[in-house]
Amino acid sequence: MALNWVWIGFFCVAFATALVRALSGDEGVFQALLTALFDGARSGFEISLGLAGVMALWLGLMRVGERAGMIDMLARLAGPLLRRLFPAVPEGHPAQGAMTMNISANLLGLDNAATPLGLTAMRELQSLNTREPEVASNAQIMFVVMNTAGLTLIPTSVIAIRQSIAVKQGLGAGFNAADIFLPTLLVTFISLFAGVLAVALCQRLPLWRARFLLPVLLIGGLLAAAVTALGRLPAEQAAHIAGVTGAAVILSIVMLFLLVGAWRRVNVYHAFIDGAKEGFGVAVQIVPYLIAILVAIGVFRAAGCMDALMAAVGSVVAWLGWDARFLPALPVGLMRVLSGAGARGLMIDVMQTHGVASFPGRLAAIMQGSAETTFYVMAVYFGSVGIKQARHALACALFADAVGLVAAITVGYAMLR
Repeated sequence: MALNWVWIGFFCVAFATALVRALSGDEGVFQALLTALFDGARSGFEISLGLAGVMALWLGLMRVGERAGMIDMLARLAGPLLRRLFPAVPEGHPAQGAMTMNISANLLGLDNAATPLGLTAMRELQSLNTREPEVASNAQIMFVVMNTAGLTLIPTSVIAIRQSIAVKQGLGAGFNAADIFLPTLLVTFISLFAGVLAVALCQRLPLWRARFLLPVLLIGGLLAAAVTALGRLPAEQAAHIAGVTGAAVILSIVMLFLLVGAWRRVNVYHAFIDGAKEGFGVAVQIVPYLIAILVAIGVFRAAGCMDALMAAVGSVVAWLGWDARFLPALPVGLMRVLSGAGARGLMIDVMQTHGVASFPGRLAAIMQGSAETTFYVMAVYFGSVGIKQARHALACALFADAVGLVAAITVGYAMLR
């Protein structure tokens, strides 16, 4: 129900803003909205079409892993932690293995692998959601909110963009494109914790018990060790290690599935084909959901609502007498919730306008690297299984986004000079 009113709100606010602009003499605003409407529809279809091949690939590999018994093994390994977050998912259920692989791919920054693995996990969770299949289950809500938190160990793409712009701006060898690495990781963990806590409160999960806290502390310790080690390396070397590690892990998993399947006398080829056939159906199913959210966001932006919001925030900051250095980067954090491509474009604009080594330039990079496109993730993940009522998922995800945005600004002032 929340998504319904948010979707209507995007159109109503956009139309009202466009009407005011038209009465003020801006006669081209309605044409801009119409163009954004059709562009959003086309983008939604193109994204879904591009996802079809990736979905076919990963669903095929997941079917091989399932028949080889590897998904069940992953589920058992992740069971102690996932049982606390997803108590309704039976121990050893295939959803646990799929969620483990999705979270691992997100940590490594492998978006092409994380999305299809996440959609596979949603389908497995939907198999348990038999009472009200059009209403999101508690487990699905927790999983989607964790994905909207955008947990990534190393923001490789953001670091690469900063390095490229730094070269164009003539910065010397002393420039460290990865100086946003630790702040970004800290912010994304804060956002993830806020999202999980919000969902846990709504679902009354006892996350303060030692059986949950100990695995979390163990994983946090391992991640902290990895962060410390990588944080001491030069930017290019850290980005290179992240890319190589991510690719090596994924390819190793693929080979493990294939070899174990062959060892257990599974017809690996036919298992892959059986799984791949389902990929096209999933891609087609999300088309209407994706188009719906993209056209709403498109008209909202085209009407100038984001610009108006930024002007209002700037006025409040000036009235309060706060340090306004964060304002140029703020649109990136706000847009990241709506559009990943739009936020990336805004981040590049901030870096080019203010300098990649400036405070706004680095803060924009932190905001881009520590968040995920909330509305896109919710539309794709819930749409893939036909969920129409997201319950408290949107509120919890937006709460995590708000906490992450505030954390990015706070951490930026504390750690950037």
